[in-house]
Amino acid sequence: MKQETPCPNLDDRLAARLAQLRQEQDWSLDELATRSGISKATLSRLERGETSPTASLLGRLCTAYGRTMSRLLAEVESQPVSLLHPDQQPVWIDPGTGFHRRSVSPPASGFDTELIEGTLPPGTVIDYATPPVHGLEQHVWMLSGRLELALQGVPYRLEPGDCLRFRLFGTSRFSVLGDAPARYLIAITRP
Repeated sequence: MKQETPCPNLDDRLAARLAQLRQEQDWSLDELATRSGISKATLSRLERGETSPTASLLGRLCTAYGRTMSRLLAEVESQPVSLLHPDQQPVWIDPGTGFHRRSVSPPASGFDTELIEGTLPPGTVIDYATPPVHGLEQHVWMLSGRLELALQGVPYRLEPGDCLRFRLFGTSRFSVLGDAPARYLIAITRP
């Protein structure tokens, strides 16, 4: 399997976009800290590019700003195109868990659905307190490994070939089961 690396300067562009979003909302660091539940010091370090956000932190910021993670990551890409070869698909790697998130079809103007490939290392657990946008339609198709996806506390165990379809209104938890990485495709459609 080819070793993947994040897009060059993606972390720098993400840091700049996070700072820009806060300025566009005319929020202080204190106000964003209150809205996101992330400390003011951590937010400051994220905006200055001194640290990379974990999936959990990025999820909380997306919720505060009312956008999906894919939309936020697409906003830091240089130019959206219609055909993306695998080496052009943006990959973001969670520095805390090793979660690989590939934007197979990044969001673009005029389109409501995006396709994401996720690969979670064995033992990974990622919690999201709230969805970035309430009512997101999602379809999770399991490619390999085993995953427990808990939606508002209700667990669903996914094996290769299984597909779970739902609208997300509350908490979610991704937990890898077993010794193999969990690899899946997720289609996300904004309401």
